[in-house]
Amino acid sequence: MTQTHAAHEGHHEHGHHQQCGADSGQAEILDLDAEVLAEHIAAIIKWLPLKSDPRQIVDLASGTGAGTFALLGRFPEAHVLAVDASPGHLQRLREKACARGVDEHVRTVLADLDDATWPDLGTPDLVWASGSMHHMADPDHTLRTVRDLLAPNGLFAIVEMAGLPRFLPENAPADRPGLEDRVHAATDRFHAQRLPHRGADWGPMLNTAGFAVAGELTVAIDIDGSHNAAIGRYALGALQRIRAAATELATEDLTALDRLLDTSSPHSILRRDDLAVRTEHTVWAARRN
Repeated sequence: MTQTHAAHEGHHEHGHHQQCGADSGQAEILDLDAEVLAEHIAAIIKWLPLKSDPRQIVDLASGTGAGTFALLGRFPEAHVLAVDASPGHLQRLREKACARGVDEHVRTVLADLDDATWPDLGTPDLVWASGSMHHMADPDHTLRTVRDLLAPNGLFAIVEMAGLPRFLPENAPADRPGLEDRVHAATDRFHAQRLPHRGADWGPMLNTAGFAVAGELTVAIDIDGSHNAAIGRYALGALQRIRAAATELATEDLTALDRLLDTSSPHSILRRDDLAVRTEHTVWAARRN
């Protein structure tokens, strides 16, 4: 099971049962996701209604560590247990921890969170689940398991993105205006049965699992990409990942999409200067009842 926001859907799928061969491409988009959205993730962490600085943190479906390192940036004395089903992602996370000099504060655990029993994750003060809950095969089981391991005054933070980000202006590309809307609609239909909890309201499910919601936050994101090369690479990676889910698109739309994805083309998305990252995050923060 992997983490993080954006690209989860179409490649990533970010699926939990990720095979090693897909790790490197997925890891790259996760790293770009972390880079582009860093300020927003830091703001969410700052908002969390914590009663004191957490000392023990679990990052569920950590991916390559976007949440892990953002949390350590805010709580440098904490120790983070990063849990993921991808050995490649965890290796990358460990390498980053060493490069940043925080390896003594990070431990990784290889585990599939859809398994009936989880490895011992201690008694964390904070459990962080970013972009991962909608991938769970049995989210009610996940919620109950988190409740059981959380410290008595601990906090569980669920962060979800409103689908995939939008990158293009509405009138783009010139020959197929509105292409991105149609790609997203096709992707939504593709995932409707595969990921039934995509876009869910986690508040009622948290209550049913024995939590009390302590706060809910929605953050609109609109980042200008005209002077940020990372956003072009992020857009390219995200659209490449959802290309496989867009097979029902009209032939003309597929042709236009492939032209955007062709990095050797003058129409490549990497050559555009009108990109942005537009989406929103919703956060639920909950404590045990």
